Amino acid sequence: MPDIAGFDAVTLLVFAALIVLSAVALTVTLFKIAQFALLGLGRKRVAMAALGQWQAGQKDKALAATAEKGVQLRVLHAVLAALTQKPEAADWAEELGRQAALAELGAMSKWMRVLEAVVQAAPMLGLLGTVVGMIDAFGTLAQSTGGVDPALLAGGIWTALTTTAIGLAIALVFYFVAIWLEGRIDSERQDLETLLSVAIHGAAKTAAQRGG
Repeated sequence: MPDIAGFDAVTLLVFAALIVLSAVALTVTLFKIAQFALLGLGRKRVAMAALGQWQAGQKDKALAATAEKGVQLRVLHAVLAALTQKPEAADWAEELGRQAALAELGAMSKWMRVLEAVVQAAPMLGLLGTVVGMIDAFGTLAQSTGGVDPALLAGGIWTALTTTAIGLAIALVFYFVAIWLEGRIDSERQDLETLLSVAIHGAAKTAAQRGG
């Protein structure tokens, strides 16, 4: 099996680029995990409980509950605070809630394109290393006037194919990481839409009952 001395300069450069890509992707992954924890994703039960308190007339408790950490809680707090100021302005409250939701989703989606870029670039970069290595190996074969050692040729092809294997491995790992992170963002988006719908429709129903 060839050691590092068996790789040419171009292949080593491709290896270095793949290492940089994997390091960047790992950094983004760890950042997103920490960011999701700090933002407070997945607090649906607390948000729905606070909304239940609001609909039951316990407005102070509902506002206090939504003051805690959590994406859905912050969005719901914006809606409930708007309804507290203007109970009849459900449309205005809904718009504030949607703007707050968009801001939260924008923060959650930040840097996700970097992971997508790594997933797309890693296999192509690995393939580039393979193509260059194969050109070099067959170039050596074409220039030889005598017999070619099959072991030497096989070693050149092995070193060339290594970059593609590493590039595909990097892409595969971070492809599933990106899917997992996107799944959490999509789940939070759906919960926010449901939460806003329930909150605004409940406010409109309450206003109609008071008007009646």
